[in-house]
Amino acid sequence: MKKESFYITTTLPYVNAPLHMGHALELVRADAIARYKKLIGYDVFFNTGTDEHGIKIYQKAKENEIEIQDFVDQGFDTFKKQLKMFGMSDDIHFVRTTDKHHEAAAQEFWKKVNDNGYIYKKNYETKYCIGCESEKTDSELEDDECRDHPGIKVSIINEENYFFKYSAFGDKLLGFYEKNPDFIVPDFRFNEIKAFVKKGLQDFSISRLKSKMPWGIAVPGDEDHVMYVWFDALTNYISTLGWPEDTEQFKKYWENGNPTQYCGKDNTRFQGAMWQAMLIAADLPNSHQVVVDGFITGEGGVRMSKTLGNVVDPREIVSEYGTDALRYFLLREVGSFEDSPFTLERFKDAYNSGLANGLGNLSSRIMTMAVSNNITISEFPSFEDVLEIFSEDEEIQFHKYIEKFDIKKAIDLVWFQVQLLDGIIQKSQPFKLVKSENLEDSEKGKKQIEELILGLYYIAKLLEPILPETSKKIQQLIKENKKPDAPLFLRKE
Repeated sequence: MKKESFYITTTLPYVNAPLHMGHALELVRADAIARYKKLIGYDVFFNTGTDEHGIKIYQKAKENEIEIQDFVDQGFDTFKKQLKMFGMSDDIHFVRTTDKHHEAAAQEFWKKVNDNGYIYKKNYETKYCIGCESEKTDSELEDDECRDHPGIKVSIINEENYFFKYSAFGDKLLGFYEKNPDFIVPDFRFNEIKAFVKKGLQDFSISRLKSKMPWGIAVPGDEDHVMYVWFDALTNYISTLGWPEDTEQFKKYWENGNPTQYCGKDNTRFQGAMWQAMLIAADLPNSHQVVVDGFITGEGGVRMSKTLGNVVDPREIVSEYGTDALRYFLLREVGSFEDSPFTLERFKDAYNSGLANGLGNLSSRIMTMAVSNNITISEFPSFEDVLEIFSEDEEIQFHKYIEKFDIKKAIDLVWFQVQLLDGIIQKSQPFKLVKSENLEDSEKGKKQIEELILGLYYIAKLLEPILPETSKKIQQLIKENKKPDAPLFLRKE
């Protein structure tokens, strides 16, 4: 039987520094969705990779006195190592914007847009934020600084560049949005984009003079210019599929795979409007959905970013607490769409209450009862079977929240089951009943323990896309009828 296809991608982080907590959030969420789709039978293409051109990369390599290709190679190696620490799927497809195929695809994309009459050349002057790698209007600045990158004065660009005729796509985009009312998730981000487009779109520069910024893809037919980093990077979403040569794979995953893009809220205009206009200009199908995360903030609600230097290193969290502890916090304790704070104190509280005292303690108690009384279960439902069991109750429809990308609410349902099983143990005390000399009470206790084991198994199955390592451990304990040799999550004082 032929599987339905599904395509999901993250944005591409720059390789000028290790990944921060905001990157981890986007990557882990996309991974959870990819795993979920595979578990319910989809043929999934999961794309991520690195953005390796532009002024930020060029300047950082010069600062470190490293050949720029060596610099981006090192950055890509660091990126792949960190993905393993985040518990990412093994079958991710990686794209690099310095790949020869990507460069050729970006040039072909340029040619198509140019042939359709949407690229022209002119002299211009603008204010430019290196942190965002984008142009800024005066209304977006405070004291000549971008609000997202305070402390960095905008640059002034004054030169002849190629431009994309963005202004021609206002009505086309609004028409597309009207036909696709769920295009951007959540609704309030979609409303922001529609309001932005209704105000009128301004043509934007899509090249830089090679003499000033040589690190980029050459503009077809004009070796004096390189492509603006965003115009180059956005094409990765289709170049990774082998476009334009591999028409079969492009059709399977882009045309028929409901292409879904995760991004941060500062990226919404690029993904939800700019990229969509570019696709229309190239006569290519639009994305299916764009899912927008809020920011992870630091102390005082200030956004975390590499540029500001206020990041919490996710590698340190994983080193002390483990991969699934990081995933748990990002997927449950961070709002699905709103800004959320990350502090070490908040992380530790969530770890202790949700994992050490919650899931970990429950697993230990149930498996101790199971092993002590030699009680096992014989049936092990699949992930889809468990989803169907939970779908019978309108209040606990895990899959409905996942399909809407509200992963936090889906996990809250799982932890409701954790608390429910814990409450049954506290109230009914089956560990006492099963030891009763009264045969009826003893059988009742045995039955309750069987139901607790099965309930724990259901929890483990629902956690397969969320906490894959922990899910595997719990399922193995149940199938082998063993209690944990050590706590699944050691409490931290």
